[in-house]
Amino acid sequence: MQKYCTIYLVRHGETDWNKKKLIQGITDVPLNKKGEKQAKELAQKLTHVRFDAVFSSDLIRAKRTAEIISLEKKLAVKTTKALRERYFSEFEGKSYTKYNQEIVNLLKSYRLAAINKKNIKGLETDGAMMGRLLPFLREVAVGYLGKTVLLLSHGGIMRSFLIHLGFASYETLPSGSINNLAYIKLRSDGVDFFIEETEGVNRKSL
Repeated sequence: MQKYCTIYLVRHGETDWNKKKLIQGITDVPLNKKGEKQAKELAQKLTHVRFDAVFSSDLIRAKRTAEIISLEKKLAVKTTKALRERYFSEFEGKSYTKYNQEIVNLLKSYRLAAINKKNIKGLETDGAMMGRLLPFLREVAVGYLGKTVLLLSHGGIMRSFLIHLGFASYETLPSGSINNLAYIKLRSDGVDFFIEETEGVNRKSL
């Protein structure tokens, strides 16, 4: 019988920059009080799930969320840059409302040009993000076949991952569609990924 690793890929809780609608990227912004409360609520919701390991983005908002969710399970949180948010370069700290469309247009122009670059004007591309995320997910899946793993990450990279898997398109899952503490539950044999459930992912119908 085929063995799979069950993965819960979770977005971090709210930060003050989320609240102010500022672009975070890899800027290390901590959770606010609401974010800590959200993490505790998800911990309660997932109390029945037996996690065998916990990995997190090395950014403090994700790491702290992971620590809160896994507290009762007494598991150490291992951090990795593979789960980090997209690097937004000069846009970090700027208004999401004001600059998001410019970022969308830049990334779209890159995709249409199909040029193999890691960044465009300093902005990390979807291809570059998947280039670090997918090998890590496959490594985790192979290492934990038949087990369940918690991964804490970020909205932008989770969105790109769902689009990469064909779950949605750029139009049906626009930027900002992944809520704080949203999660993707998936199975993997180390090669393929199968989505079992999503929570807090706001896919649109066109």
